[in-house]
Amino acid sequence: MDDRYLAAGVGSTAAQSYSWVDDLADIDLAELSNLYRIAPLGNKPPHILETVFGNSRFVSFVYSAGTLVGAGRVLADGLDCAYIADIAVHPGHQGHGLGTDIIDRLVQRCRGHRKILLYANPGTEDFYRRLGFLPMTTAMAIWHDTETAIGKGLLDPRPPETPPSPSNPSDPQH
Repeated sequence: MDDRYLAAGVGSTAAQSYSWVDDLADIDLAELSNLYRIAPLGNKPPHILETVFGNSRFVSFVYSAGTLVGAGRVLADGLDCAYIADIAVHPGHQGHGLGTDIIDRLVQRCRGHRKILLYANPGTEDFYRRLGFLPMTTAMAIWHDTETAIGKGLLDPRPPETPPSPSNPSDPQH
């Protein structure tokens, strides 16, 4: 990982007032579902969260005074690629460094992977950029509900721009 990530102030002191759990075994999935609803990351029923967290290589859950206030997970192959997903922070705990600490903890666990990717909801790109993540120029996706994803600004349906031909730089078709 390059120094931009380390220089971004990760590992803040916010984590000191929280307790961390890195195992799904004792997590109340209904509480996790509620966290995702209010974070807001959408309606993710407990059985769905059990599947996606259960199939993740790394998970992290954060508690404050016995209440689940943060969560995140990583899909990873152990060497080449790790994908950080589903970072959720309770609205009452947002803006205090907890999201940064969750990302930092997951990135640390991904050390050794050649690349660490994440999907950012529109409007959160600057947050992740401050943590050292850079936009990818070639990322593509197939979405279950393509029209909704386009409507939310998650997918760009426009055809790629055609570069000008070498024989006539001002004519994109030649």
